[in-house]
Amino acid sequence: MTTATGDDLRLSPLDAMHRAAGAKMAPFGGWDMPLEYSGAVAEHQACRDDAAAFDVSHLGTVALPAGDDTVELVRSTLTNDITRIAPGRAQYTHLLDEHGGVVDDIIIWWLPSGEMHIMPNASNTSRVIEVIGGIDITESRAVIAVQGPAAKDRLSARWPAIADVGRFRVHACDLDGTECHVAGTGYTGGPGVEIAVPADAAPAIWASILDCGVTPAGLAARDTLRLEAGLPLHGNEIGPDITPLQAGLGWVVAMDTPFIGREAIMAESADGPHRVLRGLDTTQRRPIRHGYDILHNGVVIAQVTSGNYVASLGRAVGMALLPAGLAVGATVDVRVRGTDVPATVVDLPFTT
Repeated sequence: MTTATGDDLRLSPLDAMHRAAGAKMAPFGGWDMPLEYSGAVAEHQACRDDAAAFDVSHLGTVALPAGDDTVELVRSTLTNDITRIAPGRAQYTHLLDEHGGVVDDIIIWWLPSGEMHIMPNASNTSRVIEVIGGIDITESRAVIAVQGPAAKDRLSARWPAIADVGRFRVHACDLDGTECHVAGTGYTGGPGVEIAVPADAAPAIWASILDCGVTPAGLAARDTLRLEAGLPLHGNEIGPDITPLQAGLGWVVAMDTPFIGREAIMAESADGPHRVLRGLDTTQRRPIRHGYDILHNGVVIAQVTSGNYVASLGRAVGMALLPAGLAVGATVDVRVRGTDVPATVVDLPFTT
């Protein structure tokens, strides 16, 4: 894993594979990552209909040693209760600041060995280490997400052990003589797995995954997939000025644990959040984008946090943090380059 000459972007262990295949590359969170291969619309549909592979090596990995001290550290720092699960499981959780804002949302892989791999977003690894410690092992591995209804069937035809990896389970699997960790996690709203592969073996494993009939896909399709599924993106639907309760993620907060920011979250819970994350559903194709103003009765009440045209829906949709008193079913206007586009406030996700 190296740094791109001149622009100081980090490169995935799969970078040469992406470039050789003609992928369109783009900066993301300090990394140069594939934006698309054949096109975001085709890649989105391949994931929904069959199986697609995404390089998500830009995610961080922080290793914590096995033991009771690690369990207590995680339980007293992050919002979810790690003692609800056990080795061989994964958990979604948040790191908050003292005001209840989301510093980062995190997936924990509690490996069968007892070691924990804390997986922050691309740009937040150092912030997570400042709070929780651990060893940054991001450079030592690639992470490949294989998502879609046929993902496990295609992979298990080559590697039968993958068939046994259930949702939010973590297994150690031998893939062509390389020990990898395979988790039933992902960020598309559909089934599939994520595979942590030693960096030197990653190009061969990536090639084998594609040989299984899986479509290579980039971050553009990953973004429309997570939008369609109503999944939050750090910096858009969650962040230091947004709490889990506002983002509709109260289920990730275990109120009976002593996590950072607990007092602020308890106070907000007692009063109820003043804004909540909702969907915006339109009947037109013209995308609504992050930052566009949302008006109700002619008054600006919020901005779009994420939005795009989603081909599988056949229309533009978005998300926004809207006043808590604005009911589902209400009509608002999204100002798109000077034109007000009607949108209906809906519950998330857009698909089930």
